[in-house]
Amino acid sequence: MTPIVELTHTFSVAGQIQPEDVRALAQHGYRVIICNRPDNEEPNQPSMAAVAAACDLAGVQFVGYPVDALSFPGDDLDAMDEAMNGDEKVLAYCRSGARSSNLWVATLAGDDRLAAAERAQQFGFPLTFVMQLGLS
Repeated sequence: MTPIVELTHTFSVAGQIQPEDVRALAQHGYRVIICNRPDNEEPNQPSMAAVAAACDLAGVQFVGYPVDALSFPGDDLDAMDEAMNGDEKVLAYCRSGARSSNLWVATLAGDDRLAAAERAQQFGFPLTFVMQLGLS
């Protein structure tokens, strides 16, 4: 399984997960899995539908919110805020975890955003997307 980076006690990010990873993630307490990666970004990448089906079997909520450099931060950042910053244990994934980290930072404001940006950068995630929006 790809390494998981815990950014808060309820929110983590990771690179691409596989459908067969979902059961173990559920056993580790993840109740929501968010895909921030468009389908077909790379050859042999599992589809969102395949991960969503694995989530359904494991009793985990799946949220598809794919973005790329041209569509960041997407069309419903409020929905991402709700999904990423709730009380449930959440894993958001993309190719490397950076895009999901950028979205998480973008969902926050003020001191919370500054603290989130610092936390993401501690793990080496570049905040290029957020900086392009002037949100850093």
